[in-house]
Amino acid sequence: MFKILLTLGVLTAAITAGGANAASFDCAKARTPDEKTICRTQALSDADVKMATLFKVNTHLVMMGSRGEMQDRQRAWLADRAKCASNIKCLTAAYARRNQELERDFDAIASRGPF
Repeated sequence: MFKILLTLGVLTAAITAGGANAASFDCAKARTPDEKTICRTQALSDADVKMATLFKVNTHLVMMGSRGEMQDRQRAWLADRAKCASNIKCLTAAYARRNQELERDFDAIASRGPF
C-alpha cells in the first residue's frame, strides 16, 4: 500500500511540476553548474523530482526528532552533488545513490507502521 502511495506521489509531483524539465526547484533561479545541468537534462530532472518527493514523504512520516538528522543528511548530499558540477555521469550516480538511500529509509519507516 505504501509503495502504491509513494508511486502516486512521485507521479503527481512530476506532473504538477510542469514543463519539459520539471526539477524540484525553480530552474529560472538555477545558478550553480549542477543545478543548470539538472534543469537541461530530463533524466536528471526526473531523478531530482523523485528525490525531492521521497525526502518530503520521509520527513513527514517521522517524528520531529528524526527530521533534523534527515535534513542534515540531505544538506550533506546537496553539497556532494554540487561537487559534480556539470558532469552528467557523476550527477546520475549521485541521484541513484540518494534515491536508493531514501527508498531504504521509507521502507524502514513503513515497517514500523501502522500509520
